[in-house]
Amino acid sequence: MCSVSLARKIKTFATKMVITSGNDEDRGGQEKESKEESVLAMLGIIGTILNLIVIIFVYIYTTL
Repeated sequence: MCSVSLARKIKTFATKMVITSGNDEDRGGQEKESKEESVLAMLGIIGTILNLIVIIFVYIYTTL
């Protein structure tokens, strides 16, 4: 029954989903999830850069 309700709220177009109806709680939750995903993506990028820096320093240290 929940999936029927959800199917009414969401229309799917080629590659994106558009909310056709919803209340303020739905939008607030989606904004919060979007912000969390952005923070996690940024942390992943920062972690990758730090790992590359460590690899470069270890390579330089071991070749001296």
